[in-house]
Amino acid sequence: MRTGVKPLAALTPMAHVADVGLSVSWYAKLGFVAEHTWTPEGKPTQWAHLRNGGAELMLVRSDRPRNPAAQDILFYLYAHGVAAYRESLVAEELRPGELGYPPYAQHGEFRIEDPDGYCLLVGDTEQQ
Repeated sequence: MRTGVKPLAALTPMAHVADVGLSVSWYAKLGFVAEHTWTPEGKPTQWAHLRNGGAELMLVRSDRPRNPAAQDILFYLYAHGVAAYRESLVAEELRPGELGYPPYAQHGEFRIEDPDGYCLLVGDTEQQ
């Protein structure tokens, strides 16, 4: 830490998406709530700030092409009881990957992609 400078309060990623409203609805199935949105008159929603417990994500509308195969960024989420959380997503008719147990995630981890192809890896809070 730099001397005399307070540490940062938070870091919130902001992802470019094709349709903010669609993405807000999709992330709601993961338990996120839109705390703030910006929708200009006569236009679709341009920006949203989502929260789920201590996790935050901002979404911003972009017309630029996305390349999911490039894996420019992925999001790692920590869930209390990763297996039960995965099953809740299946109940929401989402398609999470199978629960795996790599050496760094002995309590389990799975992958799911959002509507824009962003990769979300979900692990258990026990491995934090």
